[in-house]
Amino acid sequence: MTGSTAKLELGGKTHELNVRSGTLGPDVIDIASLYASTGAFTYDPGFTSTASCESEITYIDGDAGVLLHRGYPIEQLAEHGDFLEICYLLLYGDLPTKAQKEDFDYRVTHHTMVHEQMTKFFTGFRRDAHPMAVMCGVVGALAAFYHDSIDISDPHQRMVASIRLIAKMPTIAAMAYKYHIGQPFMYPKNDLNYAANFLHMCFAVPCEDYKVNPILARAVERIFILHADHEQNASTSTVRLAGSSGTNPFACIAAGIACLWGPAHGGANEAALNMLAEIGHVDRIPEFINRAKDRSDPFRLMGFGHRVYKNYDPRAKIMQQTAHEVLGELGIKDDPLLDIAIELEKIALTDEYFIEKKLYPNVDFYSGITLKALGFPTTMFTVLFALARTVGWIAQWKEMIEDPRQKIGRPRQLYTGAAQRDYTPIAKR
Repeated sequence: MTGSTAKLELGGKTHELNVRSGTLGPDVIDIASLYASTGAFTYDPGFTSTASCESEITYIDGDAGVLLHRGYPIEQLAEHGDFLEICYLLLYGDLPTKAQKEDFDYRVTHHTMVHEQMTKFFTGFRRDAHPMAVMCGVVGALAAFYHDSIDISDPHQRMVASIRLIAKMPTIAAMAYKYHIGQPFMYPKNDLNYAANFLHMCFAVPCEDYKVNPILARAVERIFILHADHEQNASTSTVRLAGSSGTNPFACIAAGIACLWGPAHGGANEAALNMLAEIGHVDRIPEFINRAKDRSDPFRLMGFGHRVYKNYDPRAKIMQQTAHEVLGELGIKDDPLLDIAIELEKIALTDEYFIEKKLYPNVDFYSGITLKALGFPTTMFTVLFALARTVGWIAQWKEMIEDPRQKIGRPRQLYTGAAQRDYTPIAKR
């Protein structure tokens, strides 16, 4: 909606800019015509005050601690829905009917296998390669194996590619894990649901039967749901920017994975576990708490607070419950890192400093604890994040492709380098 206007005075002239209002959230000043009318750009490092697109998928209110997918609160989706139901919601805009859900589940389930030649592709990596490096390469290579679904102008091919990515990502992630630990790959099983199938592919071995624990499978499913989409974050923006050039969806998702790999983004839960390892013992917690409170000390408590959520992260409440369910089910009592995590949680929820600064444990803190308890090494944490976020990336990519106003991304800059100068022959320099 366009209502009022904002006035900008520049160079002795007044320029009117339209102010647009969304369904929820703050108004935005439309500066699309700013350069044409004024000859000036805006300066916004990190684009933290710039809406790069119009979207109907996810809404976040960081001050109120709200996360909505297509209008549905994340708490309701995580409590009552399963992951493929949320995938359908993100892709199509509404929760599925029973018949739609059965059809969607069938299509995803029967696309979970990858081309057999991809097993040879994995052997090209060193055995000690980081699983995220493997994910970047393998997902990008999907375009070479499934070139019948890379025509982004064809709605049918776009949807086939979308289903393939959602379906094959757990298989690829499990293969990356198995390759990392030197075990044989396990094929997907069509009689298991999405999360249970992933656990089977990760932890089963050919020489004995493996029965998926339903409580652990539900915990993994919640992790997937809580990480499915998070509006225009760094990796999602990367996917949209890559997609704006018209490249194929597999390349776009590979770009998103590469961005997610950064420790400031998807690597936060891995960083939280590394921090627990640095603390080392429950007795050392007071020392590190004091260091965290000391502004002159570079040490930071990872997994506490959030750049967007200035209140309690709504996903963290669900993940907290899930973490304790997993710890209770597995009966883990002698893991020093988990002991440190539980004690840190108590302090963060009661210490006045943490409460005043709103440094609550976030979803990365609890998901890291949960994934460690499930038996995943820290190098796999971001891989699971990428697996879960794939549907959000695809939904955002699909929305961008279908938006007639979308243009190729081309951020501007404030140039502060040398002014024009003439070339000097090397003998005279």
